[in-house]
Amino acid sequence: MANREELAVIRSARAGRAGAQLELGKLYLFGSAGLPKSLPTALHWLDRAAQQDCAEAWQLIGSHIPLELAQQSQRPVAAWYERAWDDGSARAALVYAQLVLAQPVPPRPAVRARAARALEDAARAGFAEAQWLLARQHGAAEGAPGPGAAPAVAAGLPAQPAAAQGWLRRAADSGVAQARFAVLEQDWAQGKHAAYLARALPLARAVLQAVEARGRAGPRLAPDEVRLLSRCARAAAGSAAHQLSPGELQRFWELAGAEHDRHAQLALGLWYARMQVDGKRVAAGAGSANFKKAIRWLLLAGEQNLPEAWYALARIYLKPEFSQRNVADAQKYLQQAAEMGYRAAQLECGLHAWRARRENENNDVRAIYWLQKAAGQGCADAAAALRKIAPRLPAGIGTGQLAAAPPGLAETHPLLAARLELAALFGLSRAEALLLDVKAADHGHCLVIDIRASYGRSKRRLVVVETAPERQALDRIAGIFDNIDCGPAGPEGNYRQRLYRLRTLLGAAIGEGEGLDYDIAA
Repeated sequence: MANREELAVIRSARAGRAGAQLELGKLYLFGSAGLPKSLPTALHWLDRAAQQDCAEAWQLIGSHIPLELAQQSQRPVAAWYERAWDDGSARAALVYAQLVLAQPVPPRPAVRARAARALEDAARAGFAEAQWLLARQHGAAEGAPGPGAAPAVAAGLPAQPAAAQGWLRRAADSGVAQARFAVLEQDWAQGKHAAYLARALPLARAVLQAVEARGRAGPRLAPDEVRLLSRCARAAAGSAAHQLSPGELQRFWELAGAEHDRHAQLALGLWYARMQVDGKRVAAGAGSANFKKAIRWLLLAGEQNLPEAWYALARIYLKPEFSQRNVADAQKYLQQAAEMGYRAAQLECGLHAWRARRENENNDVRAIYWLQKAAGQGCADAAAALRKIAPRLPAGIGTGQLAAAPPGLAETHPLLAARLELAALFGLSRAEALLLDVKAADHGHCLVIDIRASYGRSKRRLVVVETAPERQALDRIAGIFDNIDCGPAGPEGNYRQRLYRLRTLLGAAIGEGEGLDYDIAA
């Protein structure tokens, strides 16, 4: 309850005296024997005193009234923070910038620029929150994970990547959680695993200590904590200079793997199998393998769409020391890894299909498919195998003969013109060009050149469709043969009739002895 002196101050403040309003604002700001501490009431009386040009009133507002209360004020109070900033208060500069830049309606350019200067002053004065806001304003750390929501500040500054990174690092060093997580995300995305480990390892160890302290009954780890543990372990496992003991590293993997982190599950599976992803055994001294536990973790990782896990499973099921060795299961897991785009699995699937072509003639088509997928990802072995399995041969009828064809050949003899273009494009012999069933030969990624039923001297071979223009040309040519019988009973006739038509139309271009057929070795 207010005493006699405080009641007199209240009466004077209500009468409009600036000094009394300032004194009453102080009483509510810091509390007294008779009046409780109340920041909203303090702001009310200090605001009334500031309206009468009381400098101490706006200085107290800038130094002691927090942003949340200023935003709830019925009257705009940003001007008092601006004046307090002009008087040298860095904390007032921070609140003033937050009030201006968070306005739903963008402020005028001059006001926005002044708020930016205030924010920079607060950041230079060491306010971590100002450093974090500056980093966000300049375009850094957007969408960065981390505990807590980032302060809502509308975009008001031009993007300055260099300045943003500087403020972001300073905010992280000052202990701002969001900034620390943003820096960690950037280091990881840029492949700076050593820098990531140096910053993240203390955080990860703190998470581990907290888990060990609360035991199994404690709450589950947050997604950010799981990612932190997993990435620290991955960075440490790939560095020779890390300071993690084998037991600590394994504990990181186990905690993250139990929370369904697929990379941790893969690492645990490989650790229990005592091998690398390609099946090679790790260095001596690692102990004996436990394939049962390894398979459990690798299956969990594979079910989360990690192709390396399926590939490692395929390696395990081929190991002679594995009591449940199963070639069929190994091939199944290898196929899953290849279908998910794992290059090594695609190469192996291609080579396996090629070796098994005698069991099923169409296995060579599958071999080309997988080898082409692997070569598309930069696999030199797959590219070399493609050149050996499906070489591109010179055409028996080339572009020169096609260019020498009489005008209007495509209109008068569209099927023959299409066959000549196909021969020039994919290196077909004369017999192949004339007899090939274009629709049946097209397998999407390759052409199966097989005319043995009509031309006994020929041999089955494959031609890879290498580029998008080749694919487009093949689609156009195949469209010409829609609903056309390519056999001897069709409109083109038998081989002798087709050859006669070719020589009649291109006799001079082919010449005697040119355009001869060649045999293709298997």
